[in-house]
Amino acid sequence: MSIKEKIKIVLNEIENVLLLAEYENIEKVINHISSSKKIVTCGAGRVGYAIRSFCMRLGHCKFDATHLGDTTVPRIGEGDLFLVASGSGETKTIVELAKIAKSSNATIIAFTNNIESTIGKLSDVAIEIKAPNKIRNHQTKSIQPMTTLNEQSLWLFFDSLILLMMDKLNITEESMKQTHSILE
Repeated sequence: MSIKEKIKIVLNEIENVLLLAEYENIEKVINHISSSKKIVTCGAGRVGYAIRSFCMRLGHCKFDATHLGDTTVPRIGEGDLFLVASGSGETKTIVELAKIAKSSNATIIAFTNNIESTIGKLSDVAIEIKAPNKIRNHQTKSIQPMTTLNEQSLWLFFDSLILLMMDKLNITEESMKQTHSILE
């Protein structure tokens, strides 16, 4: 099989996952993001990289957003938002961090493959991305190893969410460029 054939399979898998997802809570997500004082994002492994990239774009959209692990992560509480990505929704460190955010009265939004998970139940709003994870396989099967399909799908979901937010909140690419780092 050629690389082009592999690419077609991967793109088809991602499309299937993203079109299976239920997005009835997407307006709530946008409303919470746009009304929050501070936003902290969190995720482990490759899922963590996907949500970290989303955090960066939120910063480009002029939201006060940091990723857990950065030296500038603020204290969060009421009026703040904790955005957490976890495929299984059961990653122990992420569960504990979500519990801390909950006890601080921050709003929690989860992006997970299992809204019935511990993180899904701790969240105020959950978006379920139906990709296979380390605990559970949805109807979407993948030729890719481990949880690759989940991470790819999250990355594209977050980029699509930014596009939707740009439309709804009148954010332009030009205004985003003004907040992009010049130190690179």
